[in-house]
Amino acid sequence: MKTLLLIRHAKSSWDHFGVSDHDRPLNDRGLRDAPMMGRRLAERGLVPDVILSSTALRARATAKLFADALGFGATRIKTDERLYAASADEVLQVVGELGSDVACVAVVGHNPETALLAHQFSDEIHEMPTCAVAEFTFEIDSWRELADAEPVSVRVDTPRS
Repeated sequence: MKTLLLIRHAKSSWDHFGVSDHDRPLNDRGLRDAPMMGRRLAERGLVPDVILSSTALRARATAKLFADALGFGATRIKTDERLYAASADEVLQVVGELGSDVACVAVVGHNPETALLAHQFSDEIHEMPTCAVAEFTFEIDSWRELADAEPVSVRVDTPRS
């Protein structure tokens, strides 16, 4: 069994004129929502073995806040530049490189790829609001099998749920 958590980064700020898209920070709502969503995962006992994050500041900050709420800090966060401005297929490629010893991975990324990939696994998911978490469980042994797998369970949680 493998569990994939797709997390759209928390709400970012547009208040910093001249800051590149890659360097936009989280706003107050994002700083509030990310720890809350991380605590929700922890309360359910769902702690990823690794968090893969886009290199964008808002994604890295979201990953760090989730990790802190889950009780392991930044030690399990791996950033990957391929997750910034990625396609859904590119996200699958990055996840597919994980070792079989990883049972649960969280991927902190952006839209539209997060919503597109979530929709690929469940026709009922059409949107991924900021800081939403889509949880998919698969009966697979290797992450390389993910692209062709059908989830056995699907759950979506949003800060406003």
